[in-house]
Formats: sequence, C-alpha cells, structure tokens
Amino acid sequence: MKKLWQMLTKPSSKYSILALVLVGIGITLAGVLTVHKSFEFASTTEFCTSCHTMEQNYQEYKQSVHFKNASGVRAECVDCHQPKDLPGKLQRKLGAWKDVYNHFITKKIDTPELLEEHRLELATAVWDRMKSQNSKTCKSCHSYDAMDHTKQSAQAAFEMNKAAAEDMNCIECHKGIAHELPNMAGGFQKDFEELQATANTQGAIAETLYSLSEKNIFAVADANSTASGSLLPASEVTVLERDGDMMKVKIDGWLEKEGRGRVLTEYMGKRVFKATIRGDVKASEQLIEEQTDAATNIVWQHVSVEGWITKDDMIDDIQPIWNYAEGMYGSTCTACHAAPAPGHFTANGWISSLNGMSAYYRLSKTEERTLLKYLQNHGSDTGGAGAH
Repeated sequence: MKKLWQMLTKPSSKYSILALVLVGIGITLAGVLTVHKSFEFASTTEFCTSCHTMEQNYQEYKQSVHFKNASGVRAECVDCHQPKDLPGKLQRKLGAWKDVYNHFITKKIDTPELLEEHRLELATAVWDRMKSQNSKTCKSCHSYDAMDHTKQSAQAAFEMNKAAAEDMNCIECHKGIAHELPNMAGGFQKDFEELQATANTQGAIAETLYSLSEKNIFAVADANSTASGSLLPASEVTVLERDGDMMKVKIDGWLEKEGRGRVLTEYMGKRVFKATIRGDVKASEQLIEEQTDAATNIVWQHVSVEGWITKDDMIDDIQPIWNYAEGMYGSTCTACHAAPAPGHFTANGWISSLNGMSAYYRLSKTEERTLLKYLQNHGSDTGGAGAH
C-alpha cells in the first residue's frame, strides 16, 4: 500500500510531470468523448426502438404529428423523453435501468397484450415524470413566449393564454399526442370492485350507510315487489329495521313544495339528487321543516321518507366513495386537458359542465352519477373539497 501511495503521489523518475499531465488530459478527453458518443448513440430513435417491445410504440409514434407534419420538423424519442440539460439527461439515463430490467428479466411488456395490460401504468409514470419537470422537454421546442396567438384558433388562443399566464404543465392538456391513450377506466373500476368487496365484508351492519350504486326502494320487505323509487349513488340512509337481506331505511332530503315532490335533493335549492320517490314510499313522507330559498323565493320542504332496500352495495363511510370518484375524475376528465378543481363550479353549475363533456368520456350511468355527486358535494357553494 505504501508503494502504491508513493506511485500516486510522487512524480515518476522516468517521465516528466508535463508528460504525465498530458497523458491524464488525453485519458480524460478520451473518456469524455466516449461518454458523449455513447450518450449520442443511446439517444437516437433507432436505438430507442431497436428492442421488439418498442415496436408498437414506434408504430403509434409514426402516425403522430411529431413524426410527420406540414413543417417537416420531427420530434425524436429523445426530444420528449429526455431533458437536454446534463443533470436531467444523466438522471434519465440512470433511471432507464428499469426499462432494461423489465425487458430482459420480467418480460413485462414482451407482447402487445402485455403492453395493453400495463399501458396505463407506463403512461402514468411518464406523465408524472413530465409533471415533476414542468414539461421541460416539451418546452425545449414549444415556448409560450414564441407563440403567435393570432395564428391559433380562437379556442386554442384562449386556452394557451391562460396556460402561459400560469406557466402550465404541457402534459396537463396534451396527453396522447405521440402514443395511444390507455384505458383510463381500469384504475377506478378496480377501485369500485374493492369498494364492493369492502361493502360485502361489512355486511351493512352499521346504522348509517351510503350507497355505492343506484338501488330500488320498495314499500315492503320484498325485492321482487314493484319499486316505489330509487336511491341514487353516494346517498346516505339511516337503518331502522332488518329482515334477511332487506333493510328498512329512512332517507331525508329536500323537495320543492310546489313541484311534484318526487325528487329528493341533498340541499335546499341545489340539484344534488339523492332519491326519487313515489307511491307508498312517497306516502310515508314526514315534514321536518320548511324554508324559502332567498335567491329564488322558491319554498322548499325538508322531509324524510321510509322504504326498504337490499343490503348489497352499502358501505359505512362516504370517504372511500369520494376517493373512488376523485380517481375517476382524474382518469376521465384529465386524460385530454387540465380539469378544473371541484370547487371551481357551483353544485348546479357542475351539471351543465359535465354534460358538455359527456361526448368525450365513456362512463356508465352509475359512474356518471357518482362522479357528478362528488363534484357537486365539493363545489364552490357546498363547502369545497375540505367540507366532505
């Protein structure tokens, strides 16, 4: 060790210090050049798509505007997936060990079927990385300052002006530009299955319960009888009595006094629907109080009704339903653009806002009603996100 230390710390008796310095410089330059050329080679689209697992992604990219467009400017793989600054480039290269591991060891996306199975997971990881970097790879080509809004459509100019003012993350609005969007429903549909499993485990034994789905309301403890109403998703009931798989429940809400009195809402003057009632269930109605909405001068009655429902799909806490709906909102409404926070609109305002986007998402009627209920209960006039 002593001899090794002397060799490292004392000039050579055979070679001059200048010669040793020049050799060191040469080795350093050779190392830098090797690293640079390696990075350059590993950053080509040919290298990125050389693995068969990237073939489908490559074909999707070739159909995008980033591959072929009127101006002839092509964005290569590295332009979107690797920052141009040295720290960002190093971080991305080092992080690619996961890709190598999954390609050679786990075979995670070895077939088109496996790619589709994991597409949402992979896309989410890329979107999260872009968000953490404030979409700096996008902004290396697309600069807010360089945009000429007069050459954009009126709607695009309106949105881009807002985005520029907030220095918004590009990926918030521009998912699915180069690759197919994943099936966004996979995540929240699994969440709903977990909610159902939790409800089944609980057995609906709590006194206060919340509905996971739309349920028929019966006047008697017989699920085969004619329904006398419907309990809507994410609605609270109080259990009064149990008979096998049936439960007698009390539902309270608000009715317009001058209306037909068939739709129970959660709030006076707000169209946050809780249940529809008719027949013998309607006949059980009990008046709690009566108030006039100062904004409209409409008289509202706070009432309660009683009826029978099945015990399935009933859970003892509303928060897991809101968590599920929040995930649905994130997956459905932010797939194409930056969706506003729930507190952005009023409870009634959310009805038209969600209806206006209904052509762009695929939700079942129950899913849509649950999503609307979540947004309305977290609206600007129902206390916002912190109120429920």
